[in-house]
Amino acid sequence: MHKPTTKDLAKAAGVSLATVDRVLNARAGVRPATAERVRQAIKEINFVRDFSAANLARKKDYQLVFLLPDHDDEFIDQIQKQIAGTSRVLTHERTKVSILRTSANDPHRVAKEIDNLSASQIDGVAIMAPETPQVRDAILRLHARGIAVVAFVSRQPNAKRTYYVGINNEAAGRTVGQLMARFTGQRHGTVLVLTETMQSRDSQERRHGFDAITAKYADRLTVGPSMETYGDPQRAEKIVKMALQSQPPMVGIYLMSHDILDIMHVIDDLGMAQRIVVIGHELTPFTRARLVDGSMDAVITQDVGHLVRSAIRMLRSKITGMDPLDSQERIRVEIIMRENMPEDA
Repeated sequence: MHKPTTKDLAKAAGVSLATVDRVLNARAGVRPATAERVRQAIKEINFVRDFSAANLARKKDYQLVFLLPDHDDEFIDQIQKQIAGTSRVLTHERTKVSILRTSANDPHRVAKEIDNLSASQIDGVAIMAPETPQVRDAILRLHARGIAVVAFVSRQPNAKRTYYVGINNEAAGRTVGQLMARFTGQRHGTVLVLTETMQSRDSQERRHGFDAITAKYADRLTVGPSMETYGDPQRAEKIVKMALQSQPPMVGIYLMSHDILDIMHVIDDLGMAQRIVVIGHELTPFTRARLVDGSMDAVITQDVGHLVRSAIRMLRSKITGMDPLDSQERIRVEIIMRENMPEDA
């Protein structure tokens, strides 16, 4: 069975090749009803666009940007490496991918960086930033300028207009809740929940899922309010020490954000790691080592390479006006423990 071509698509939609070209490249001059007919035909004949040929005909490179937090941690480092590797592979498809770093804790600066992106230079941007009114409005201005947007790792509002690339964070939180309930056995006690900031939509969704499961299956556990570290080691130490004095005693810690190195060092210094259940997010060299030595019990993770490739595919789909293949872009929630840890790449 041959791969459907643009000629097949034009025939299926009952339009000219010129009309198909205008729809695929999101150009003006096509009535909405006609454009919808072409999009329906794309689904019916399973048309998959040849980006290499399309870009060659377009005589213009796709210019894509990943906007990432400027703090250094192993998860961000993994993302940057995957972007660099994927970018090299995409060179022959006339797709160029760059990285822009900005402060995750300064929403005004994030909004300013977004506003500086010009439609004459950028076709699409993947944004990894906490949800704030400033970032929300800057994204709306991106839409108005005709720049494609995806929310990367953490959701943003206006989900219908802004694709999201990442795991279902509420499901991830529910998973941690179930693991915490099982790993603590029949013990009664307090669970400390720590994150860098609750402005991050992923932390909000993870906490919602976690609470739903612990309330249903482990009401013997007392889960305190989410405590924000803001990336400050001294603040993290103070929070953990105060939690140790709680009644009932602390039996578990849920680390909702991916930057946990400083917190784990505090846990080490206090000699707590072997006495409590510790569950966190993202498989990095650091969390891998912690699973091996037993100071962490489980890690909820997502495939970073899949994240990056999916974000690029979704941006290109949005630029060309084509619907993404949902099954291909679904990022799975993965549970990693010492016993099932994949080999270090």
